[in-house]
Amino acid sequence: MSDPTPLDAGVVSGLTRPPEAKVRASRLLATLGAAGAVAGLLIVLVFGVTQPTIEANKARRLQAAIHEVLKAPDRYDTLYVVGGTLVASLAPGSDVRKVQRVFVGYRGDRRVGFAIMAGEPGFQDVIGLIFGYDPSTKQILGMKVLETKETPGLGDKVEKDPFVSQFVGAQTPLVGVKAKDPTGKDRRQIQMVTGATISSRTVIRSINNALVRVGPLLETYRADGAGDDRPRPGQTPAARERGVRG
Repeated sequence: MSDPTPLDAGVVSGLTRPPEAKVRASRLLATLGAAGAVAGLLIVLVFGVTQPTIEANKARRLQAAIHEVLKAPDRYDTLYVVGGTLVASLAPGSDVRKVQRVFVGYRGDRRVGFAIMAGEPGFQDVIGLIFGYDPSTKQILGMKVLETKETPGLGDKVEKDPFVSQFVGAQTPLVGVKAKDPTGKDRRQIQMVTGATISSRTVIRSINNALVRVGPLLETYRADGAGDDRPRPGQTPAARERGVRG
């Protein structure tokens, strides 16, 4: 009985692959790699084209929100929280995205209040908001939710009336309650949304915590800064117009 015929080169065995299969695999990998590179390039190009538009739209929405929570001021200035104080400009090379901003509004020469951005995790994701604040009375001037992914029909009610309208004239620190005092004497109370108490508490907590952080800075800036309508000792009329001490 003769020995089995040896396998010829190029014949498929359990341990070898024909050259044609190797070529096909290489071509497939090259095609996939090229497609991935093209897709990545397209994503970068689309991002580069659309990002300026996205940022411009965000800036417009923020500007509208500032005017809303400060009750349509004539103008507003941007301040930055740096080193435990409020400054009107940043050092060259600073990343504005990493610095907390505060907006101070004016009506004529009179300062009407500050708009402060805040945000903390809610039920689904971070709830971002902005609120107006008058440090002389410690009252909220208005509140607007800028960003939320809370449950439609429940959690998203924190960006609508009647929840939002409660903040106008509310005294700080805010207190979340299930039912307001019917006498209305406690101006700190904010009635939470039924079925969305987590989202409601997040909004209230965000405002209170933001004021803990920047409230003292606003008081200091109000005492020293431009736009204060109250005369200060030693301040000349001309200096008062400029908002500085004489």
